[in-house]
Amino acid sequence: MLLDTPQQGTLADIASRRLAQSIVTGELAQGQKLNEAELAERFGMGRGPLREALRHLEGMRLVKRIPNAGARVVVLDRKTLSDLYTVREALEGMACRIAATQMSDDEIAQLSTLLDQDEKQIQKQAGKVYAQSEGDLDFHYQIARGSRNQMLMDMLGSEQYQLLRMCRYRTSRNAQRTQPALSQHRQIVNALANRDGELAELLMRRHIQGAWRSISEMIDKEEKETA
Repeated sequence: MLLDTPQQGTLADIASRRLAQSIVTGELAQGQKLNEAELAERFGMGRGPLREALRHLEGMRLVKRIPNAGARVVVLDRKTLSDLYTVREALEGMACRIAATQMSDDEIAQLSTLLDQDEKQIQKQAGKVYAQSEGDLDFHYQIARGSRNQMLMDMLGSEQYQLLRMCRYRTSRNAQRTQPALSQHRQIVNALANRDGELAELLMRRHIQGAWRSISEMIDKEEKETA
């Protein structure tokens, strides 16, 4: 099921959330070696819960364990990102189409309220950042859940969800993408409100295609800078 992370849980659950957030935001860089002793001190947690958390994040594909080299933060190269966004476009487009007939009027109204909050956040950041929160404050999460299709929710669930957040966090820092992304979100909500599943799917697909173009351009720029 979709990752709807509670604020309470075991020490390992808490460690998993903190480590996942640090990876998503880039505080722990892609490819960085994860030293258990250093992480335990850094996050103020025991080695046992930390070790269990790392195993959990490995299952979520945020961490990769390399034989004789230990655990490292996953590296999202161009091929991995391309594959991920291709899958995301298909699944989230489908979720949008189904959600148009399954979401209640109140749920769709809540999406509009969420976007109003997002717009205030963008204004506070002078239009430079559009970073969505996790779970209930995540526009894409709400639509996937609104599809009421458990198999689709599982496919967009915990294994992919944090990787997608990791990708989206990168594009959220692209000032040229913030306002267009918000506008596209509002168009999707309008299609949902009109119960037009075909249009909602088309708009979501175009939205994700635009996100991939933004990511691809960022990769091109980074490659030129390091060449």
